[in-house]
Amino acid sequence: MSGLGLLALRLVLATVLLAHGSHTMFGFFGGPGVGPGGLSQEAIRLSNLGMEPGFLMAVLAGVIQLAGAVLITAGWMTRWAAAAVGLLVLIRIWTLHLAWGFFLNWTGDPVRGHGVEYALVLFGALLCLAVGGAGDLSVDGWRLRQADSLALQRARIRRKF
Repeated sequence: MSGLGLLALRLVLATVLLAHGSHTMFGFFGGPGVGPGGLSQEAIRLSNLGMEPGFLMAVLAGVIQLAGAVLITAGWMTRWAAAAVGLLVLIRIWTLHLAWGFFLNWTGDPVRGHGVEYALVLFGALLCLAVGGAGDLSVDGWRLRQADSLALQRARIRRKF
């Protein structure tokens, strides 16, 4: 049963990462509340935060989000993917959200940013995957079962001799 829960967590996280990565890299899902996307807009935003070179940082953030979405969906190298995206989330908490306090900008004030609330929830979910793994319903789980099966076969062969 825990495999189903981890699968649900992976799919929800991957959807969020895919949406954010697509917005960062290609400008998809832009509009009211999100603003324009794309690498040039993200590079300007990151440069304004003091992250130089902005374009390289924007590409790196977008690739981490998109690759993380694909790897977490499949459950392949999940611990590494979740750790990489988790590190990106921590950097964004430190550079972007911490100045605005804890809560999100529920009033829609255009001069106020979002606090750390959502990013902390996202980081907690990524931390669960980084520490606990992807579960049975994943490529990682399948590979672990294969390795255990091979180890049992080797042990049986050793006992015979």
